[in-house]
Amino acid sequence: MRTILITLSLAAASFTAWAQAPAATFQIKTLTPETALKAAQAALASCRTQGFQVGVAVVDRSGLTQVFLRDRFAGAHTLPVATDKAWTAASFRTSTLALAEETQAGKSMSGIRHTPRMLAAGGGVVIEGGGSIFGAIGVSGAPGGEADDACAKAGIAAIADDIAF
Repeated sequence: MRTILITLSLAAASFTAWAQAPAATFQIKTLTPETALKAAQAALASCRTQGFQVGVAVVDRSGLTQVFLRDRFAGAHTLPVATDKAWTAASFRTSTLALAEETQAGKSMSGIRHTPRMLAAGGGVVIEGGGSIFGAIGVSGAPGGEADDACAKAGIAAIADDIAF
């Protein structure tokens, strides 16, 4: 009987260790191109109603561009700037408006401004829902980072029901 109890105890201990081992793979959720386009169109429309001509980029969680829209008269600079704002928000998992504040000269994180593609100016916002990060949206061309940021948030609001679960 003692041998059986010891064997069962060892089996239970090894099962517990096996059950707690990290998985070898994981799953992620990504935006469909249609959802990314919907967010970009809503951000563009929000800026347009305020009289701003902008470029809007939506990137996946890795920072790869899914969608880019540029309004008729948006400057040529809006393509790389909006894309880099979205990339920055996705990469650092925080808004570029917050990064603009936290990476100012003299602050402890100021050095990350030297990271290639990092753009610490408002207008890049993380897209997340239901505990998952899907990517980010970046807007460039409105007069100031706060206006770019508001348009980006309008884009996310347009897909909030689609990504909430």
